[in-house]
Amino acid sequence: MHVTLIYRGSGLVWGSLGRAKPVGPSSSRASNCDSSTTTNVLFNAPTTNMSALRILVPVKRVIDYAVKPRVNKAQTAIETNGVKHSMNPFDELSIEESVRIREKKSAPGGVEEILAFSAGPTKSQDILRTAMAMGADRSLLVEMKDGEELEPLGVAKLLQKVVEKEKSNLVFLGKQSIDDDAGQTGQMLAGLLGWSQATQASKVVFKDGDIVEVTKEVDGGTDVVRGKLPMVITTDLRLNEPRYASLQSIMKAKKKKLEKSTLGDWGVDGTKRLKTLKVIEPPSRQGGGKVDDVDGMISKLKELGAL
Repeated sequence: MHVTLIYRGSGLVWGSLGRAKPVGPSSSRASNCDSSTTTNVLFNAPTTNMSALRILVPVKRVIDYAVKPRVNKAQTAIETNGVKHSMNPFDELSIEESVRIREKKSAPGGVEEILAFSAGPTKSQDILRTAMAMGADRSLLVEMKDGEELEPLGVAKLLQKVVEKEKSNLVFLGKQSIDDDAGQTGQMLAGLLGWSQATQASKVVFKDGDIVEVTKEVDGGTDVVRGKLPMVITTDLRLNEPRYASLQSIMKAKKKKLEKSTLGDWGVDGTKRLKTLKVIEPPSRQGGGKVDDVDGMISKLKELGAL
């Protein structure tokens, strides 16, 4: 089943602008569609040429995905000292997609600039150099003390300032970071900016008239949504496969511009609103056992109090 919903409005808008309402008989059909339905959300848009893209890609330094996290002795946080760190995997997808858009010339207006951004300790320079080796033009680091970290709303407010200063018109960011799995920053940023947003993107296609078509995976199927630039897009794992930077690219990245600043320079308050009371590891799982037959299994379940 394929359903087309016709929406009238300026784009796929959330936050202060609210959500567009369906018009015509298609809205009643939508209520009957099942989870396997692919939905196209269309918006009125002028047939002008697409603007040149100024892409902002926030990246975060996290514990490497292959490392098993350990709680520190004080049980206040995850132990980070002496642990391998790398770029958040979802952010790698965002960098890769931005570079592919430029290489494949898939955006009618072209790509004017790809800016990688991070807020974290001085060591975060490493992931910004990686981003530039992958193809970002330059990078910006807001330096913070070791152990100091912004909450999602703080990150969104900081990114809002960066977008306004850099005149970005497209933000690609991972749908979540693998350390806290909050999955909030992209949505908050779109709300603060009053921009269109599409989350969990598995495919991004550029149309004429500043229109961007995003395929996103949902339970039981996919949604295809359209929004108008400026736009915030969060990336999912099926979007692409990030490249490994060549030695030549790594050497070139060392000559690219990396600017440094502080939260104070941006006028952002990094005070946390939430307090972590305690961090504990999940209890160890007990080993399993074998039974000879169904009667033995039932007896064991009764012994364990499961029946």
